[in-house]
Formats: sequence, structure tokens, C-alpha cells
Amino acid sequence: MKAKPLSRFLLIALLATPLSAADDQHQAQESLGSVSFPISCAPAVQSTFTRGVALLYSFEYEQAQQAFRTVARTDPACAMAYWGQAMSLYHPLWNRPSKAALEEGAQLLTQARGGKSTPRERDYIQALGAFYSNTDTIDHPKRANAYCEAMRGVTERNPGDREAQVFYALSLLGSAPENDPNHSNERQAVEILTKLMEEEPTHPGIAHYIIHASDNPQMASLALPAARRYAAIAPASAHAVHMPSHIFARLGLWQDDIQSNLAAIRVADQMAEMHMHAMHHRVHSMDFLEYAYLQIGDDAKARQEVEEVEKLKLMQGDEDFMQEYLETRQSTFPVVYAIERRQWTEALHLEPREDALPYAVAPIYWGRAVAAGHLRDARAAADALKRYDELVLKTQKGSKPYLAEGMQQPRKVMAAWADYAAGRQEQAVGALEAVATEQDKVGKGETDLPAREMLADMLLESGHADEALAQYEISLSTDPNRFNGLYGAAQAAIALQQKDKAASYYAQLLKNCNGIRSDRPELEQARTLAAAK
Repeated sequence: MKAKPLSRFLLIALLATPLSAADDQHQAQESLGSVSFPISCAPAVQSTFTRGVALLYSFEYEQAQQAFRTVARTDPACAMAYWGQAMSLYHPLWNRPSKAALEEGAQLLTQARGGKSTPRERDYIQALGAFYSNTDTIDHPKRANAYCEAMRGVTERNPGDREAQVFYALSLLGSAPENDPNHSNERQAVEILTKLMEEEPTHPGIAHYIIHASDNPQMASLALPAARRYAAIAPASAHAVHMPSHIFARLGLWQDDIQSNLAAIRVADQMAEMHMHAMHHRVHSMDFLEYAYLQIGDDAKARQEVEEVEKLKLMQGDEDFMQEYLETRQSTFPVVYAIERRQWTEALHLEPREDALPYAVAPIYWGRAVAAGHLRDARAAADALKRYDELVLKTQKGSKPYLAEGMQQPRKVMAAWADYAAGRQEQAVGALEAVATEQDKVGKGETDLPAREMLADMLLESGHADEALAQYEISLSTDPNRFNGLYGAAQAAIALQQKDKAASYYAQLLKNCNGIRSDRPELEQARTLAAAK
């Protein structure tokens, strides 16, 4: 093992420097992991600065920004205090900075360039400047790529700086092409981070970014050790406590998923009094909870998540950060709840919230189209598709036109079900197969319904049990332990007189749902077959 670079580790768990009177009142020590990021500023600000970096690594951006502001107030000449604030405005894996945030980041870097710094620190500042420069003429992907290339240079010029390697790995993820079937950037990041984890086992950014890099069907199992470790590294971060569930959801480990998100919500609630963005952590965990509860047949608890998210309202000052996310979740929760329970009429009659953003209410019409397909209601499916297209157009003309790009794959699923409802089965199957193949290669959202499972449903409903079983089994390899995937595979096996195979799928379904009070008819069928053997 190589000698530790630059300085001895600063153990953030022992450096709970309060930032405000509110923090003083809580008197709670934080555990954010171990980070080594020495700076040339006044010695009195080192612990607060390092705390800010640790918060950055766990995406606690609001708290990180407050920490760096405290450093700037204490030592106004500290160049890295302004770098830290600018870093807090760039959320590589969450959202694109607004124009106002870009302007603020550029201004902060101007202050950083005028402050006291070492050549290493100027390297960091210059690299981030590649992202915040020419914000009116260069689009976001090009700026993200420029920052990534600049951070690669920082690592080359500072070979002993492990923190530079961690930030470089994150920049690889932030600039990764969205539809790269080879996951080239992600694999490069994992290679860097895996080596670092052997040397820095309690570093928050290393574990965190391995999870994000591996958050796809092909790589999820690679991140299970990091997922098992990350929450214990930074238990004071709601995001850190939640993040392991990304891998648990990918691997169908529903009880682990549930416990991870229940714990994350407890941390988020503790943060809520001081930090407005705690709502984002809570809602994100609720999304994973609803999905996981449905996979174990716990409809009652899933319904509680739907009802709770419906009641949430934006806090003052949180509109730009949360509006799009909260309103979208308020649409998706009831859609997922209805579709996963195969309640097609319920899904067909869901209504969008009034005055919500176009992008945010789009899932309602997606759910209507899927439901209309199952009901063979061609008129309703066509209407849902028409209304969805109107929302895409509005989004393209809105303040965040790039969001319309993410509406294209869901539209393909809707079009497939519209074809199916209209009797164009061959066309519908081909369209869903194309989406499923794309998802197999590049992945899908952790709480999205897999297109290949939908394809299997379509084939089973239309009397092609042999083809359906093959599709269910492929789907279960990329999205294991899904309730409807297991049940559908069992149903297809029964239709093919493969009773032993059906029994194995039913047994796994019952195992997943063990101890749950549920009136799902699928579970009753599974129990009946199990009792008959």
C-alpha cells in the first residue's frame, strides 16, 4: 500500500464544526466519512472546509455550500472557499444548473482566482472554470466534457492527490453519454474507484460513486460491497443512507431496499428543520419504498406512500430545486400503484394535477396508455398518446427543453400499447422489443417498470405463452424478484404445462412476500399451487 498523500486523514466524524446557531442547538456530532483535502488557507478553517468536501461527496449540496461560505467569512482570502461554493452549485448526476446558478458559479470562480492559493489549488479552480465558462454559448454536455477533461489533467499533474482522482471519477459519470451500451465512462470510473477503496475504505465519495457508476443491469452486482458499506461510512447524510438502495433495487433485495430507505427518511426528517432540500431526500426514498412495497405485495404500505406524497407542498425558496421533482413524483406514485397491481381501470381514470408542469404530469398519460392497451381500448390509448405529445411540445418550448429528451422512450412504450389496443399486435410487439433491447443495454430507472416484462405480458395475453415465458425469464435476469415478473413467468409456465417451473416461480414469489398481509389474488394462486404439491 502506498503512503498516504499530502497529509494524514482528517476524520470528519470527529470534526463536527457547527455552522450556525441551529447546529449548536442540535449538538449532534456528524459522521460523514474520512476525507483528506488540505488547503493553504488559515488553519482555523481546515476542518470546516474538509467537512464541506465530505458533504459534497454525499451530495448534501446545501449544507456543503453553507460550510464553504463559513470558510469564506472566516478567511476571505481563501481561494478554495469560493471553489467549494461553485462546486456546490454543480450537481453532475442530478440536474443541470439554472442560468442563475451558472452565473453565480462563474462569479465565485472569479473570486477564487483572486484569492490565496497553491498551484494544486489553482489546478482545481481552473478545471472547474472549464464548466462555468462561456455558459451562454456552450451547452451542458460540452461543458461537462470540458470539466472532465480538465480534471483528468489535474490527476496527471498531482499524481499523489487521491481526492483529485475521486472528483475525476465523478466527472466521468457526469459527462457519460446517456445511451452508451458499453458504459465506458462508468467502467473507467469503477476501475479508478475500486483501487482507491482498498486504500481508503471509509471515504464517502469512493463508495458513493461506485454505486452510481454501477447503477445499471450489467454492473449492479459489482457495487454490492460498496452498497453494504456506504451508509455506515456517512450515516449523517440522508443521501448516503439511501444510496445503497439503488443497488438493492437493481438486485431485487427488497427488504434491504426498504430498510435502507426507512433509515434515510429518518435522517432526512432530522435534517428538515435546518435544510430545505431535505424534502428531496425524503421524496426520493419514498419513491423507492413504494416500489419495493409493491414487489413484496404490501399494497397497504405502498398506498401510504401515495397518500403521503400527495399531501406534500413546496417550501418557500425550494421551488426551483423541487417543483419539477415533487410534481413528477406526485404523478408517478399513483400510476405505479395502479399499474403494478394490474388495476387497469383505476389507471385509466387517473387525472393530472392542475397547474403542474407539463413534464411532471406526463406519467399520468403514460399510465393511461398502458392501461388502455390492456383493456383493448384503442380510443383511450390514442387520446393518451395525443395528450402526451402535447406535453412534449410544451416541454420543448419551456425553460428546460432538454427534459423532452427523456420523454421519448416512455412515448415508444405508449405507442406500442396503442398499437396493441388497435389490434396491430405484430407492430406493438416489435416496438416493445426495441425498447426492451435498449433498456437491457443502457438500463432504466430503478423504479421504472421494465419494458421486457410488459412485452411478456403482451405476449401472454395474446396467447403466446412460450414466447412470453422466454421474455419473462430475460426480464427477471435484469430486474430480479419483481412481483409481476415472477407471477407472469409462473402463469406462462402453467399454460405450457411446466408445473415444476411454475412452482419454482411461485415459491420465490411467496418467499419474497412472506409475512405480508395481502389480498393480492396472485398470492392466493401461488399458495394454492404450493399446497397442491
